[in-house]
Amino acid sequence: MHNKIKQSKEIVSKLPTETLPRKMEAEKRIFSSMFEIYGRVQGVYFRKHTQIKAKQLGLNGWCMNTQEGTVKGIMEGPQDMLSEMRLWLQHKGSPRSIIEKAVFTPFEPVLHQNYHSFSIKR
Repeated sequence: MHNKIKQSKEIVSKLPTETLPRKMEAEKRIFSSMFEIYGRVQGVYFRKHTQIKAKQLGLNGWCMNTQEGTVKGIMEGPQDMLSEMRLWLQHKGSPRSIIEKAVFTPFEPVLHQNYHSFSIKR
């Protein structure tokens, strides 16, 4: 009986450390999402503000104006930071922008980062 209790304690003491690496591994995973923002988003420093916000969140990727008057791009980073950036792109943007619609692709896992900063394409 004493032997069974000792084994149980050993198993319980190992459980938290076994789940910790999995949690850390999930936090390190990188995801990617493309976006396109519609509305008054050109001529209002939308790309510059997007770059600043992405850098604050530690995201990489790019954004650019399109001939259709939208801003599109791609962002890579941890899933929680991508979610925060999505909300910012949907509801805030630059101070003078008027966002009518924001379209995003689902988060896709990325094996390795394709970008090392967040840039503005011209």
